[in-house]
Amino acid sequence: MAMAVTGVSIFPASLSPVIRRDFKPLVGKFSKSNSISFRRLAVSTGQTQTPTTTATPTTTRRLSEKSEELGEAEEVAASVDEVEQNGRVWREYFERSKELISRSDGGPPRWFTPLECGPPLKNSPLLLFLPGILSVGLGLIKNHCRIGKIFETWCLHIPVMDRTPFTDLVKQVEKTIRSENYRSPNRPIYLVGESFGGCLALAVAASNPDIDLVLILANPTTSISRSQLQPLMTLLEFIPNRLPFSPPNMLNLMTGQPLRMAIESVVKGLPLQQTVGELSQDLEAISSYLSVLADILPRETLRWKLQMLKSGSAVSNSRLHAVKAQTLILSSGRDQLLLSQEEGERLCHVLPKCEIRKFNNSGHFLLLEDGIDLVTIIKGAGFYRRGKYLDYVSDYMLPTPTEFKKVAEDNKWISAFTSPVMLSTLEDGKIVRGLAGIPSEGPVLLVGYHMLLGFELAPLIANIFRERNILVRGMAHPMLFMKKGNIQEMSLDVSQYDMYRIMGAVPVSASNLFKLLSSKSHVLLYPGGVREATHRKGEEYKLMWPEQSEFVRMAARFRAKIIPFGAVGEDDISEIPYLKDQIEKLTNAAVNLRTDATGEVANQDLHLPGILPKFPGRFYYYFGKPIETEGLKQELKDRDKAHELYLQVKSEVGRCLAYLKEKRENDPYRNLLSRLIYQATHSFTSEIPTFKL
Repeated sequence: MAMAVTGVSIFPASLSPVIRRDFKPLVGKFSKSNSISFRRLAVSTGQTQTPTTTATPTTTRRLSEKSEELGEAEEVAASVDEVEQNGRVWREYFERSKELISRSDGGPPRWFTPLECGPPLKNSPLLLFLPGILSVGLGLIKNHCRIGKIFETWCLHIPVMDRTPFTDLVKQVEKTIRSENYRSPNRPIYLVGESFGGCLALAVAASNPDIDLVLILANPTTSISRSQLQPLMTLLEFIPNRLPFSPPNMLNLMTGQPLRMAIESVVKGLPLQQTVGELSQDLEAISSYLSVLADILPRETLRWKLQMLKSGSAVSNSRLHAVKAQTLILSSGRDQLLLSQEEGERLCHVLPKCEIRKFNNSGHFLLLEDGIDLVTIIKGAGFYRRGKYLDYVSDYMLPTPTEFKKVAEDNKWISAFTSPVMLSTLEDGKIVRGLAGIPSEGPVLLVGYHMLLGFELAPLIANIFRERNILVRGMAHPMLFMKKGNIQEMSLDVSQYDMYRIMGAVPVSASNLFKLLSSKSHVLLYPGGVREATHRKGEEYKLMWPEQSEFVRMAARFRAKIIPFGAVGEDDISEIPYLKDQIEKLTNAAVNLRTDATGEVANQDLHLPGILPKFPGRFYYYFGKPIETEGLKQELKDRDKAHELYLQVKSEVGRCLAYLKEKRENDPYRNLLSRLIYQATHSFTSEIPTFKL
């Protein structure tokens, strides 16, 4: 028989074993409707009580569910919808928080899953969200739809009047991850800790080094002893009744009002005055919800939370040496509560498998801010995996229209200055402007020449994706995927490579090429590699390929079409002397490729060539006629035959380069000035003419 407690029906624990586990009834569901249920964590008995109630799901629009086949009109609509949704985040956060705490029975902490989270993809990892000081558990509200599509998502809710000590919270989360790890030992468990939840995640990871955990920590409060909250906590011990803990003043503290004013008000016995200054945009939006904030953080609860921050920081800092989990730190540059970026750097040096992403214009409540998409951050950092190890092919997720738009926006200056001309070859050998000659069905292997610093990459990938709806997976140098030790040696900010990972780049290797071709992908390969992309003065348009036929037999195995292509531009930029020490650091830190190769391609010293800017020219791309490999698998087992095909591909790439170098001389709009005049007299979105084909 069920008991009704504050509108939530609770089944006795004895009934829970008869409920099928694959139906996941133990995970609470929460939506905007008046229907809430929780999975409750028993504090001492270790038993699970399973509240249930009839739920009426609300129909919501999910941007993350839009397929990659959206047309241009749908992409615009999606962008508008996302902007409007961001403007409602804080309002929705407090509305749902009000509903959640009003229907909570005041019991111990429990897990719940928002209705818009899921169902996730097959074999998705488990994500446990550990909240910050507000403890409602809705800190991912802006990300629920996308998170729920690729993770099985549980959020921790700590009732307002709960007084579970920090160490007991750690034990409860530990009990959950051990249970889930026992049930699915081959999938990772993600702990997303926001603020105070970051300390909780670190403490749990330190006690469970044998479990495959991935930590995502947003502005963790491990630096609380060095923050402006520390003096407040000290004053709390002496004059607790004089501290200004009203909701308006809490908002002021959250927006970074000077601590000195708060302390002076207390010492003088005066009420804390409303400080003058602009409130941040997000807090202006929630100013009408002060009463909800007062319900979430009444005076006694706030005192308890501050004590929890102190104990959580102390415990987690004392156990940092035991944390072995893969960790991603998200640090805000304008966090007025904590020294988040400084603390992020400290944690990144202490933790062995840690990376950091910085958000210089963001505040403490990072995950609720406009423009912050947690799924995109995880994808860009290369932190999403379904198994023990990251598989760059099977774990990859196509970019959403919003992600592609962001990447295109970040690189639009290249296209604006270079006005790329795209040419391709049809099956009958006819050269046409555009990319109609690239086959729609894979597997396809695009093989070409790498311009200086790879400037041709962004327009190439973007135009194929935009015009043909084909995502080209680039085989990239392992430097783009380096981890902590290599980064520290070179003082390199690897976040600049996140966009390459979002657009599908993978480390160049035989195994990754095998997986991509077997999955019928379109693959981009530069046999000349980094040596070609960092060529020296006088080496423009020189193909620096290895002697071995590294890819033709692999292509034949999967009957892939090989498309040779050339790309030319203003690739004769002057250079300045290199820094020898920096070259050696880059070379030693990066993975050495083709160690058995000879000749010029074996000279794989990495360097950032010093360049003198030149008046921007125009980029030209020419994709040759596809070379069929179907039926050649047996024939190409003969090394001589394979080498013949290899030389044919190399020759075709050289021919493409020669064709473009010759034809561009007849382009009346090769010069930037002439292109600007054309756009001024026509339209800045119009296609600029080029040479006659």
